Amino acid sequence: MLQQIADIVNAPHAPGVRPESNPAAEQLLADIGDAYESLSRQLKVIARYVEQHRDHIGLDRIQDVAQRCEVQPSAVIRFAKRFGFSGYSEMQKIFRDGIAQQIAPSRNYQVRIRRVIEQAQGRLSSADIADEFIGGSISGMQELKRDLHSTVFDDAVALLAATDAIWVVGCRRSFAVATYLTYALQHTDKRVALLTGLGGMYEGHLRSVRPGDVIVVISYTPYAPESLECARVAVGRGARLIAITDSQMSPLAAMADATLVVHESSTFGFRSLTNTLCLAQSLFIALAYRTELPSAPVDAATAAER
Repeated sequence: MLQQIADIVNAPHAPGVRPESNPAAEQLLADIGDAYESLSRQLKVIARYVEQHRDHIGLDRIQDVAQRCEVQPSAVIRFAKRFGFSGYSEMQKIFRDGIAQQIAPSRNYQVRIRRVIEQAQGRLSSADIADEFIGGSISGMQELKRDLHSTVFDDAVALLAATDAIWVVGCRRSFAVATYLTYALQHTDKRVALLTGLGGMYEGHLRSVRPGDVIVVISYTPYAPESLECARVAVGRGARLIAITDSQMSPLAAMADATLVVHESSTFGFRSLTNTLCLAQSLFIALAYRTELPSAPVDAATAAER
């Protein structure tokens, strides 16, 4: 059993090699994102499934998609026709063409690790469980690295560089990332504030938002209502929105000037924060590089505190 686990964790992923893109699939996903708000409730469910399982659609039968989306197969066919295909098989083909390139590491990992858990029958030690979490995080990071090469990340850094004031919002699970990002950004010369809603004062704090400010909102499904409201109010006051979320069909994406999509790995039913924290650190480092953030000499005690 331990050897099986080691084989999974240590499976090679060709470090440093980025797989070829699948332009047809990427264009379809962009079209789905653009049309998302106009879709019916059932088609929105299918749209989310297609986006989040893009690496497996090429293998899924229409019955599998319908069952997982809790719709009839006819709804899946309607969805395909909505985007110009004759049916599900024709839509599926563009995803199937990309399977030979690479299946996303973290999702492939999840399938394999579920088999190991089923076979283990409760015999995993604490160290084995830690191995699984670490392995899942490594695979998730590889997927983040693969998908990060786009203009969107540069757009987000440019927005941060151009503003004088940055607001950061993240509720519940996302709060830790929002807190870290606020801490990091405070090492710049910009005005930075973490919107915590302490004392129920979101509304009062948001009155200080001005046109040209940037608000970074971090939220994943089922999307914290407080985060969505902060985004809506800030954008209404003229702020630019950077959304860190799990889907181009997230309600944040419709309001955002830049949407950074992060898919966290899930091990034993618990979602990681590894990718999101890495993305937050990357945003800060890229901003510091772009603005040529000066590194003032610090004494040993100050360096230790940082």
